[in-house]
Amino acid sequence: MRLGIYGGSFDPVHYGHLLLAECCREQANLDEVWFVPAATPPHKQPGRLASPAARIEMLQLAIGGHAAFRVSSLEIDRGGVSYTVDTLAAVREARPDDDLFFLMGADSLADLPTWREPQRVCQLATPLVVCRPGSPRPDLSVLSELMEANEIARVERSLVDMPQIG
Repeated sequence: MRLGIYGGSFDPVHYGHLLLAECCREQANLDEVWFVPAATPPHKQPGRLASPAARIEMLQLAIGGHAAFRVSSLEIDRGGVSYTVDTLAAVREARPDDDLFFLMGADSLADLPTWREPQRVCQLATPLVVCRPGSPRPDLSVLSELMEANEIARVERSLVDMPQIG
């Protein structure tokens, strides 16, 4: 199975989140996309988040009956600061035969080297980078310290284009 992991605070979930997930599903031929709300996001300023139960409920309502979308409480159940590497390791352990991708906006790509264990993140799952309309293509050179050249080429071939909203 080709499985996309989409982490975030989702506070609140909005149309852009759903569109990003659907574009990734279509363009990367993903079988499923899991929305994984963070317990405590590591890259956001401390503040008030809606309760975990409320964010899960918002996500479930937002994805409705979409056959390929799922909500995972993995990070909320684990508690504490939610790191992508921990989530991907848990999914990889539970689903060793799946082809894993993690969904991210092109704007987040520049920060990837500052994430916890970024090289391991890229070993556990392929980054699926989403490009916003009218924005320049992302600079994939940030991946050179994290991935082999052939893997970076795979990321480049898998860039996802989002349509203009509104």
